[in-house]
Amino acid sequence: MIKERKKRICRFCEEQVVYIDYKDDKKLGKFTTEQGKIIPRRTSGVCAKHQRLLTTAIKRARILAIMPFVDNTAR
Repeated sequence: MIKERKKRICRFCEEQVVYIDYKDDKKLGKFTTEQGKIIPRRTSGVCAKHQRLLTTAIKRARILAIMPFVDNTAR
């Protein structure tokens, strides 16, 4: 008995997002771990195109000090 898995749909494709804004730190924060690492595609369920945009937005937010590189409050 093979169970059919429901295909995971990219949440950005559903909303027809063209550009992921680096200033939206709450949305970007959902795609990072407590240590500050970016969550991989296979875990988050984001398509390849939007994962590239997401990574670029997170890196820009980190450089502009909108998001931390490492979250050291979890100690």
